[in-house]
Amino acid sequence: MQELLTLIQNSTYCVILTGAGISTLSGIPDFRGKDGIFKKFDPDLIFSIDHFNEDPSYFYTHSRELIYDLERKEPNIIHKVLAELERRGIVKAVMTQNIDMLHQKAGSENVIELHGSPVKHTCLACGKKYSFEDVVGLLEKEEVPMCNECGGLIKPDVVFYGEMLEHDVIEKAIKESSRADLIIVLGSTLVVQPAASLPLYTLDHGGELVIVNNMPTPLDDYAIKRYDDLAEVFRYLDEEMGLGISEHI
Repeated sequence: MQELLTLIQNSTYCVILTGAGISTLSGIPDFRGKDGIFKKFDPDLIFSIDHFNEDPSYFYTHSRELIYDLERKEPNIIHKVLAELERRGIVKAVMTQNIDMLHQKAGSENVIELHGSPVKHTCLACGKKYSFEDVVGLLEKEEVPMCNECGGLIKPDVVFYGEMLEHDVIEKAIKESSRADLIIVLGSTLVVQPAASLPLYTLDHGGELVIVNNMPTPLDDYAIKRYDDLAEVFRYLDEEMGLGISEHI
């Protein structure tokens, strides 16, 4: 891990790509791990826009633990170390496949949410916007939140299967990845496109790739360093860089 530390310290433009694996330490299940949510729910249904439009109760019933109790979840050492490294000017951007909002809660500012965010919700009929807190309140009273203006179906501003990613968001992520001399992938199996291809932009522009994930990824052979244990890596970085984060967790 000393080599990873040296890579980070010597980089001039370090960017991060995070997946669901980084949030398991905060009590949020990942997707494809041994206890992942895909073992409990059908991914082709819970995040399918067609199924959502047909039967939104499936999403709202099965996502209460995954999304709508996030106010009780706290950032872990990974989120906090990344936020501190951004504050110190070492990490330039965090690109995330996650929709748990924990990077922002930890203090990261330049966060690119590739798959959207439940911070805002939208009525599919009239376009009225609702906050995360608004919808949590509605779900305490009803199975599916409906618009109080027109009675339309409310959907989180999250990209479901069958929907296009926001063009501006993916363009910004490609720009950051292309500019980076070091991209570190954390807790992602790198199988969901187009996020999975972002490290290739770094490699194509002469940058280097590090992967920290407890499962194999398609880009493992391209990584200059590869680690399995996220918690171990970030405790090491915290201690060796004198961040002092572990002392306050």
